[in-house]
Amino acid sequence: MRRREFIALLGCAAAVGPVAAHAQPSMPVIGFLNVGTADGYAAMVATFHQGLNDMGFVVGQNVVIEYRWADGRYDQLPTLADDLIRRRVAVIAGNLPAAMVAKAATASIPIVFSAGSDPIESGLVASLGRPGGNVTGVTSLANELGPKRMAMLRELVPNAATMAALVNPNNNRNAEIQLRDLRMAAASLALQIHALPTGSEHDFAAAFDEAVRLRVAAVVISADPLFNAWSERLAALAVERRLPATHQYREFAAAGGLMSYGTSIVENYRLVGNYVGRILKGGKPAELPVQQSSKIEFVINLKTAQRLGLAVPHTVRMLANEVIE
Repeated sequence: MRRREFIALLGCAAAVGPVAAHAQPSMPVIGFLNVGTADGYAAMVATFHQGLNDMGFVVGQNVVIEYRWADGRYDQLPTLADDLIRRRVAVIAGNLPAAMVAKAATASIPIVFSAGSDPIESGLVASLGRPGGNVTGVTSLANELGPKRMAMLRELVPNAATMAALVNPNNNRNAEIQLRDLRMAAASLALQIHALPTGSEHDFAAAFDEAVRLRVAAVVISADPLFNAWSERLAALAVERRLPATHQYREFAAAGGLMSYGTSIVENYRLVGNYVGRILKGGKPAELPVQQSSKIEFVINLKTAQRLGLAVPHTVRMLANEVIE
């Protein structure tokens, strides 16, 4: 079953447009704002629904969702956020770039985010315990685990002297933080790191071609919503160019990427759904502590390792939460 059909079965046929005309106006309306794509975030949408269901909200029965997807175009987020605000949605749910834009656009509509980086450093909240204002959400260790992902990739490519890092220049602050940490980690591993600016899915092939030209031994795909939405494409390109690569979420390894190491993004969106439900029941974002997702998943794809001619040490296999054979 294709992903867009899967979304429709979940009651998300409105994922690429306004809510259905038959929706009852008395229902609260959630604005779902995301810089990614509907297809790329199908699994996250499903668990977001689960989180709402846990709080007693069923889409089409007692709640409506207006989906707005930027399809990787960060410059579209302000227009999409303004549209949701004009429609007077009860709450906005979004990933980090979307939440940043929404916060700049409204101080009254509650906002619930899923972020892979520090929401305090990003300016979203005043503190994790008492966020203050109209914003709260879920944060994970996606950015902080970048150096660990690099070190684990080095275990599989022990003779590596250079690696490349895919970073999104449209998410500049996030890219700067991750590159800083990766460069520090590379220095400790006696590695040279090349930054490959990759601002849209149309740049993916050129970025991997540049990695081949630079003769890097492996590629670290940074934590970014753009890359999260295109796991299958990135995994396929890495294998086609015969480049060992790592990313933060299981979806990358499951799609044929060599390995992933990070928290569960689908679990994050279930927690976001929970918080949206609590707010619809009267909870205030300022009083809902930012939740920290700390469950780490390490997935190694042995089929891909074999295809790339890599030996996977027994010690690495033993560390994995999941081995794809």
